[in-house]
Amino acid sequence: MRKFNIRKVLDGLTAVSAVASASSAAQQQAAGNRETEIQETLQSEHFQLCKTVRHGFPYQPSALAFDPVQKILAIGTQTGALRLFGRPGVECYCQHDSGAAVIQLQFLINEGALVSALADDTLHLWNLRQKRPAILHSLKFNRERITFCHLPFQSKWLYVGTERGNIHIVNVESFTLSGYVIMWNKAIELSSKSHPGPVVHISDNPMDEGKLLIGFESGTVVLWDLKSKKADYRYTHDEAIHSVAWHHEGKQFICSHSDGTLTIWNVKSPTKPFQTITPHGKQLKDGKKPEPCKPILKVEYKTTRAGEPFIILSGGLSYDTVGRRPCLTVMHGKSTAVLEMDYSIVDFLTLCETPYPNDFQEPYAVVVLLEKDLVLIDLAQNGYPIFENPYPLTIHESPVTCCEYFADCPVDLIPALYSVGARQKRQGYSKKEWPISGGNWGLITQSYPEIIITGHADGSIKFWDASAITLQVLYKLKTAKVFEKSRNKDDRPNTDIVDEDPYAIQIISWCPESRMLCIAGVSAHVIIYRFSKQEVTTEVIPMLEVRLLYEINDVETPDGEQVPPVPTPGTGSNPQSIVPQSHPSTSSSSSDGLRDNVPCLKVKNSPLKQSPGYQIELVIQLVWVSGEPPQQITSLAVNSAYGLVVFGNCNGIAMVDYLQKTVLLNLGTIELYGSNDPYRREPRSPRKTRQPSGGMLTVASCMCGLSNLYSESVKKLRTSYISLCDINEGTVVPEDRCKSPTSAKMSRKLSLPTELKPDLDVKDNSFSRSRSSSVTSIDKESREAISALHFCETFTRKADTSPSPCLWVGTTLGTVLVIVLNLPPGGEQRLLQPVIVSPSGTILRLKGAILRMAFLDATGSLVPPAHEPWREHNVPEDKDEKEKAKKRRPVSVSPSSSQEISENQYAVICSEKQAKVISLPSQNCIYKQNITETSFVLRGDIVSLSNSICLACFCANGHIMTFSLPSLRPLLDVYYLPLTNMRIARTFCFTNNGQALYLVSPTEIQRLTYSQETCENLQEMLGELFTPVETPEAPNRGFFKGLFGGGAQSLDREELFGESASGKASRSLAQHIPGPGGIEGVKGAASGVVGELARARLALDERGQKLGELEEKTAAMLYSADSFSKHAHEMMLKYKDKKWYQF
Repeated sequence: MRKFNIRKVLDGLTAVSAVASASSAAQQQAAGNRETEIQETLQSEHFQLCKTVRHGFPYQPSALAFDPVQKILAIGTQTGALRLFGRPGVECYCQHDSGAAVIQLQFLINEGALVSALADDTLHLWNLRQKRPAILHSLKFNRERITFCHLPFQSKWLYVGTERGNIHIVNVESFTLSGYVIMWNKAIELSSKSHPGPVVHISDNPMDEGKLLIGFESGTVVLWDLKSKKADYRYTHDEAIHSVAWHHEGKQFICSHSDGTLTIWNVKSPTKPFQTITPHGKQLKDGKKPEPCKPILKVEYKTTRAGEPFIILSGGLSYDTVGRRPCLTVMHGKSTAVLEMDYSIVDFLTLCETPYPNDFQEPYAVVVLLEKDLVLIDLAQNGYPIFENPYPLTIHESPVTCCEYFADCPVDLIPALYSVGARQKRQGYSKKEWPISGGNWGLITQSYPEIIITGHADGSIKFWDASAITLQVLYKLKTAKVFEKSRNKDDRPNTDIVDEDPYAIQIISWCPESRMLCIAGVSAHVIIYRFSKQEVTTEVIPMLEVRLLYEINDVETPDGEQVPPVPTPGTGSNPQSIVPQSHPSTSSSSSDGLRDNVPCLKVKNSPLKQSPGYQIELVIQLVWVSGEPPQQITSLAVNSAYGLVVFGNCNGIAMVDYLQKTVLLNLGTIELYGSNDPYRREPRSPRKTRQPSGGMLTVASCMCGLSNLYSESVKKLRTSYISLCDINEGTVVPEDRCKSPTSAKMSRKLSLPTELKPDLDVKDNSFSRSRSSSVTSIDKESREAISALHFCETFTRKADTSPSPCLWVGTTLGTVLVIVLNLPPGGEQRLLQPVIVSPSGTILRLKGAILRMAFLDATGSLVPPAHEPWREHNVPEDKDEKEKAKKRRPVSVSPSSSQEISENQYAVICSEKQAKVISLPSQNCIYKQNITETSFVLRGDIVSLSNSICLACFCANGHIMTFSLPSLRPLLDVYYLPLTNMRIARTFCFTNNGQALYLVSPTEIQRLTYSQETCENLQEMLGELFTPVETPEAPNRGFFKGLFGGGAQSLDREELFGESASGKASRSLAQHIPGPGGIEGVKGAASGVVGELARARLALDERGQKLGELEEKTAAMLYSADSFSKHAHEMMLKYKDKKWYQF
């Protein structure tokens, strides 16, 4: 048997990877004690995780309410969320624990409280007088389903209608049921032979609180006298009722019906409606009834002192208006305005000057809650213009496909973006102030600028000001306008690789200091933008095309495909000059008729007017190769100091000099290794009919929108370009096209790429993946993709004595390779001399795909990549400026360039599985941390916090972790959220000062902090919803009304509904649940001397609560005994005089 020489094996492994034996004690000693000099200031107590704010449109809204005195708007959703909006900048998010849909919301007007009714038949009372609203009481109905609620103004008794047609009454102070019940059979008596259906409406007569109007679904309406406990009038109609509304004088009401009609009834004439209107029905000449229309889902009847009343309704359109958008109809006197909406109407409310129902309403606006938008209509201006919405509700205008977060940006950035974005604003809005103006702003304790950038499915990019927990759109960039748009499907070029959204943004690379922006799109295109405050017209759009191949056997590679490692001027895979527009068509197919050398999108060949803001510097497109489409871009980096952009995919890497508009590097991933390739790769067999093709996997011959970035066998989950693969292993898909990121299961919903099926891993519904850990062979189908790129100025080889510009490249197989950049001098020479690019031979290895790289100097401070400060490019420079430009070197913020040669640096590399800190130039691994064994890291960022730096990671198992640098000590490990969908994986990002965010739903951004300091200051930063406001005076009754009656009749509801009058409700009907908001709120507030008092009061409250419960139980037992005694006495009287045979 052959013996192995263990030393040779180890030597071989060391040759493969300088890091493989990094954990050995001997090597750590060899690294020297330099790292012990670095003082790490971050400790575990600096970290705490908490949610801060949620921005965006409430996902799947279901209910709407408005407090006309406090001027606060509430929206409930189908997932049990509650969003409250005050003045711009005052927003709040709450969540019902059950997650049941909110079916109705009712404000306790000017009381700082809100009642929510949920689909699981619970009522909740929310306290809005605290910055984070909490539930004070809950009531769970056991035997009946809640369908409608009504709380009269300045009343503590809430009417609750049910599916059975009964009405129960809840005391909102104690959240207990009254014994007073209106039973459906008593309400309708003999007016109908059948059950009237669920209660769809309850309201009291504006002029008489003792009269309650009850609407049943079947079409019956009952005016109930609360005192006499009987019905005064019953109004019957053939058509089902959807809603009811009063005229403020209480003499008329209006009903909306399922056949598209409105019926107006005089209160004292129950036999037939006073008037029937079909707002959208065609009036037939011979006096016949108009044709039925779609149901009118809601109607509101609002009066004005000066003119005709407003009748506002949703729905009711004619059935022949197929394809017409949802409408809100405003009828005012003889005019009828039909206002088309972009989405279906969920609910609407008319905002009025008075909270009193018995006064002229004076409506001034309508809030319309749509499925995916919130619209406010100004009723006071001609043409009913809409108000400009100040809330950040347009995040989902086009589905978000990626996002990046930058805290502590240069201070001049937000004003610069705002000034160019202000010109993009639409005109024609109402001139009035936004009417939802309640609440107060919190204190601003964070002074640093924050910017969020979102990339969208339509190719647009939005810049948001996210400073001090607010969000406001600054500027929108449309990247698609550089490309020709096909007018119809037949006209579309067959080079498209996605059916819809071919411009979707996948990766954003942005340099805040130089303002250079680079994006990678789904059609394998890269666009570089430069910021300018001047408008320019670009005659010819600069453009390059790149053939990026995956070839192992070089025998049949076409000429000019591969670039020598050190290109000389005039060589490369592409022409050095700007490609003329006719170029793609000159070689659109190879000799055997296959698409070849054509990009997926066609760049416009007409002059392009570019507004101030981001303007195109260069468009780069990967082209089809021998009939196969280019692979999507998986990583991207831009550097303004070097004038370079680099990108990679699963075929290889390409580097472009965007100043000279030339391709510097175009290599397959394997060629980067040179002779140091640690893998045994099988050559691809050439096909019989054509050259071997690079660019496609055998599992799938198309790119599935954002979903097929790697093969199913690898299942990569990089946040910037991630999504799910829709193709099972081993199946071959012949089509070259597939559905886009936003069309999950071929339906055009507002869904993100993440919602493609299968959801997570089909086999075990988890994120675990099987991957061979062996470095000696790789699966044929798993390409080694470029997963991380980082420009820096550091030591490239072990023998280096000084740092130099270079590019660090990370791959999905855990390899880090270093490419040396030899830059010409600045000024004019930079545009004339070539940039020399050469692999350094340095190879480092980690376990799992490389996610992020960064560099520290000898003191442990972060060394950011070199950058050029921003300057206006579209203004001609003076001679002095030109002289300065010649002398100007790129601003390398690298402290190491000015340090002594002996000083070293540290490379921090984070992969899916582990993190390593490597000393440079020695390349010794001095620290290593296995982040996760069973899961994998989705996002890793090296961020600054409290004048220090750390590594922050988000894992697929839901954990958020931070590690000190350079020693990689664990500082925080919190289970935050299960990774329920891929949207979170793709959009989660950390930034400086302890900030992070992710897309929590297709329409909302959730921000969180991992900084203890921010958590402590959060309470101060949050806005206040409730502000003390005087309730307006009640309307004057007038002398004659006071003398002869006819004014508003009040009612002592306590006398009617209180326990003494109506007794107690059946205990089995509903169960009272004390909320955490009351006592917990006091517990949270208790601190210091005030805390002692609060605690004492708390103890009394808890004792009082227990005594109250005991008293309730005693009272219930007494009541039970009393009723038993009465019942027994009645039985005795009944049978007293009867003989035994009469029983």
